[in-house]
Amino acid sequence: MAVVGAGPSGVYAAQGLVRDGTGPAVDVDVLDRLPCPYGLVRYGVAPDHEKIKSLQNTLRSVLEHPRIRFLGNVEVGAGGVPPDALLRAYHAVVYCVGAATDRRLGIPGEDLRGSHSATDFVSWYSAHPDAAADGFTLGVRAAVVIGVGNVAVDVARVLARGAEELRPTDMPQPALESLARSTVTGVTMVGRRGPSQAKFTTKELRELGTLPDAETRVREDELSLDPGYRDPDGLPSAVRRNVTVLRGWAEAQAAAQAETQAAGGAGRAARTRALTLRFYLRPVEILDDGAGAVRGVRFERTAPDGEGGVTGTGTYEEIEAQLVLRSVGYHGVPLEGLPFDARSGTVPHTAGRVLRDGARSPGEYVAGWIKRGPTGVIGTNRPCAKETVGSLLEDADALLGARGPLADDPLDVLRAAGLRPVEWGGWLGIEAAEADLGRRLERPTVKIPDWDGLLTAADLPD
Repeated sequence: MAVVGAGPSGVYAAQGLVRDGTGPAVDVDVLDRLPCPYGLVRYGVAPDHEKIKSLQNTLRSVLEHPRIRFLGNVEVGAGGVPPDALLRAYHAVVYCVGAATDRRLGIPGEDLRGSHSATDFVSWYSAHPDAAADGFTLGVRAAVVIGVGNVAVDVARVLARGAEELRPTDMPQPALESLARSTVTGVTMVGRRGPSQAKFTTKELRELGTLPDAETRVREDELSLDPGYRDPDGLPSAVRRNVTVLRGWAEAQAAAQAETQAAGGAGRAARTRALTLRFYLRPVEILDDGAGAVRGVRFERTAPDGEGGVTGTGTYEEIEAQLVLRSVGYHGVPLEGLPFDARSGTVPHTAGRVLRDGARSPGEYVAGWIKRGPTGVIGTNRPCAKETVGSLLEDADALLGARGPLADDPLDVLRAAGLRPVEWGGWLGIEAAEADLGRRLERPTVKIPDWDGLLTAADLPD
C-alpha cells in the first residue's frame, strides 16, 4: 500500500494498516512531497509549543515499524507521479494530503503589501522550505490578526513574544533574527462574532495572558454583547472555560484601571507590547497607505442576530496596522488526477473509498482533511484514518486478487520515473544536520529552512 502524506492522518493510516492483524500482511510506503515527515506537527505547530510538537516521537515510532517505509521528496500529481501511475505501482493508495490553501476574505485591499495569510507566516517561522525566501520584515508598529482560532492565537503570540523567549526553540535562525529586530508594539486579534463562538481552545487562550513582555487587553463592552458571555451556564464546558478566562481578564483590567486612577495616574509599569482581543467586528476593507502598502483595516461593527450568527450594524471602525494576517480557515486544493469537489474542498468518497463519477474507484482511498474538510484537532485524524483503513482492509482480498503480487519494488518504479526519494536514513541525516546547526548557533536543534539545505543534509545519491 501507499499512503500519500506523512502528517498525522497519513501516519495513523499506515499504523492501522500494519497493525490490524485480521487480513493479509501489509507493507506500506508513506510518501511525502517534502523530504521531512510529520506534516503540520513539524510545519504547523508553533515552535514554543514543545508538548504538542513532542507528538513527533509517537509518529516516529510508527514510521520506524519494519513494514513501513518513509519516502520523502516524492511529488504526486502535477510535476510528479500521477495517481494512475501510483496505483499501478501499489495495490492501493490512501491520499492524506490535507487542505493546502487558506480561505480568503474577499475584500478590497487583500493583496496589498503587508497583507498575508497566517499560514504563510506560520510556514516562515516553522522553516517550511516553500516559505518565501525573503521572509517577513517586522519593522512596523502594529499588526492585525483576523480570526479567533488556534492558528490566529499562535501567530499573535509569536508576534507578541520576545525573541529571547523563542531562542530555546527550533525556530529557524533567519526568523528568530527578524523577530529580534521587530518593532511591533501592538497586536490586535479580531473576530466577527462573539467570544462564545470563538474557535480557540482554553489552553491556547490562557497562554496569551502569561506573556512576560505583553499586556493582554479585552473590551468589556464587546464581550457583554454576547448572550453566552452574560449567561454562560448553558454553554458547552470548553466554551464556558474560554468565557471564564476572558471574564477574568476583563475584571483584572478594570481593577488595574481603578488602581491607576486611585494612584493619581501612576499605575504599574507598562509592558513592551499590547495584545488586544476584539470581537463583533467584520473586516470590510484593508486600507492602502497610498503607496500600495497596508495602513489599517476597516471593520463593520456586528451584533448577535439571535440565531447564532451576526448582522451588520452600519457602524464602522478603523484599526491601524502595517501588517495584516488573515486566519479564517483552510480549503483543500485539487490533486491532478483525483476527483475533487470544489465546493467542499474534498475528494468525493464513501467511508474513505474514493468515488469517480459516483462509483467506487478500486484501490483509491482518502483520510484526513482532504476527506472530511479542515475540521478537528490533531487527534481527530485517528478515528478518521481508522474508518478509511477499515474500508481498505475490507477490500484487501479483492485488491490482491485483481493484481496478484507486484512485479517490481515501488521504490524502483518511482526512481525510474525520475524521482529521487529521501528514505529514512536521509531524514536522519537532516535531523543530524539540524542538531549540528543548533550547536554552532549555541541553540538547541535549529531547523533548516530551504530545499537545498534539506536535500544536501539528506545526502541524496546523484
